[in-house]
Amino acid sequence: MRVSLIAAACLLMAPPAHADAPRTFQEAKKVARQLYAPQSTEFYCGCKYNGNKVDMASCGYAPRKNAQRASRIEWEHIVPAWQIGHLRQCWQSGGRKACSQHDEVYKRAEADLHNLVPSVGEVNGDRSNYSFGWLPEQRGQYGKCLTQVDFKARKVMPRPSIRGMIARTYFYMSKQYNLRLSRQDRQLFEAWNKTYPPQPWEYQRNQRVGCLMGRGNEFVGPVDLKACS
Repeated sequence: MRVSLIAAACLLMAPPAHADAPRTFQEAKKVARQLYAPQSTEFYCGCKYNGNKVDMASCGYAPRKNAQRASRIEWEHIVPAWQIGHLRQCWQSGGRKACSQHDEVYKRAEADLHNLVPSVGEVNGDRSNYSFGWLPEQRGQYGKCLTQVDFKARKVMPRPSIRGMIARTYFYMSKQYNLRLSRQDRQLFEAWNKTYPPQPWEYQRNQRVGCLMGRGNEFVGPVDLKACS
């Protein structure tokens, strides 16, 4: 089962350690690579990967269009950078680059490891800044991968085993960085949070990320910072 693959992946993460939270997205990606090392499972499709290379056979992934991008791991913001920053003054002045350089709140949000996951590059690109939602179930867009994208509707329906974590990440980011959730999104995420409660792999991830960030995601559960070593 793909859930068990993620659970196994979390057990392979590097041991937690006291450290300063990453200050930039570039720092966060470096930390995330170590966090999920030496071999882990990506988020949207449950594919195993090693280093930066996706093992497409491990999850039955079939590239939709871009085989080269599908073969590599990229680091995905569950809550997109656009949603974090597009209403901020820095974004109005110079887009994401300006926010990454000059806005301290945005920089912290962009580098927050609770919001960062490994993704098949092609799915990361296809997701773009689309919102999550329900879609008529269709198979085969990415082979056996259960995540699907509706480009016309600008919607993404993630595979069932990660829906709850997505909801709890949105709640965390909304509270931590004062991001507004639409009524429609909040209703959706409340439903996902209830239907897909945290599993052992998510508690494990929350503890390990909490040790690195200095705080956990309270919507997943408490973390023991004294246990960080």
